[in-house]
Amino acid sequence: MRNAGIAREQLKELPVMTAEEEAARAGLYRLLSAWLARPPGLELVAQTTRLGGPGPLGGALAALAAAAGEAEPAELEREYHELFIGLGRGELVPYASYYRTGFLYEKPLAELRAELERLGVARREGNHEPEDHVASVLEVMAGLVAGRFGDGSLGLQRSFFARHMEPWMGRFFHDLERARAARVYGHIGRVGRLFMEVERVAFGLEGRTVGHA
Repeated sequence: MRNAGIAREQLKELPVMTAEEEAARAGLYRLLSAWLARPPGLELVAQTTRLGGPGPLGGALAALAAAAGEAEPAELEREYHELFIGLGRGELVPYASYYRTGFLYEKPLAELRAELERLGVARREGNHEPEDHVASVLEVMAGLVAGRFGDGSLGLQRSFFARHMEPWMGRFFHDLERARAARVYGHIGRVGRLFMEVERVAFGLEGRTVGHA
């Protein structure tokens, strides 16, 4: 992948975000991570039903809120299983290595692990998934935005996004939006896809070719 470090002049071009905007971004990253880490519990579903807002992303959140409110817990658990677990494997394989190389445990995972070590981010106790699972990567980005990892700067957020998210995560959410088993999770896919597009533009990455290392 091209060097994702940003020059001093590029830092000046990053948008200045208010504390409220940063909190909203971190919250959306956490929401997506929570839905993708495991089948949603009642509290997460209840939180989701209160979402909405202006514009395409707000409309996608409102549609997700409506769908989540209508779904039964057993339906959501079955949908998650069909999408990500299945018999042998689910419809989707939600790992950076797989999306970028076609195989698990490849170079993208090694690069991410090195980055997490530099940031001082340790694997959550009891989590046996590789660190490049989509939910884990989203959780790390939420921590970067909230200032829990690193210096909390937009420069660091941009670098992490460009190196470990932009090359594949938009495609993952696109696939989730259109997956056969995705009913409520199709809305998660749409929200994630639109959010990745917003972040790409905000970080000045919209001119890059997505999906190339």
